[in-house]
Amino acid sequence: MNPVSTKLTLARYLGRLPWVIVPGIALAVAGALATNQTGKIWLYGGAAALGILSVWLIWLIPAQVRLLGWLETDDELLITKGRLWHTFTVVPYGRIQYVDVTNGPIERWLGMKTVTLNTASATSDSTVEGLPAEVADQLRERLADKARERMSGL
Repeated sequence: MNPVSTKLTLARYLGRLPWVIVPGIALAVAGALATNQTGKIWLYGGAAALGILSVWLIWLIPAQVRLLGWLETDDELLITKGRLWHTFTVVPYGRIQYVDVTNGPIERWLGMKTVTLNTASATSDSTVEGLPAEVADQLRERLADKARERMSGL
């Protein structure tokens, strides 16, 4: 399997951690300013819970990124992700209707893109996140060509 860019770890940190760390800091500050003892306990408890969640995300995100992979074969694209909830997706080229390449501001800043495969079945659409921009564009071209070849025979 071809791994995704390790920059995806930083992108996920920048996109997800602020939503946990900023409220945690706010709860800790509010706890320090609170005059009611019961209020302090609840605010510090919330801050501690968000702190634990932050540490867990700091461990989890790189582990998730290491388990993402994709591979082109002669007849299909293989996509794998996860260990506990492992997903192995096989997308036959003949089922691909169109291929999207997108990137948000963080991905663009880090030089990455996401390739999304859209198939005849809405439940089988698949994505490959965290590809270097050049690789994503080349993959889109190859997948579009292979999809056109396979669809012409139907």
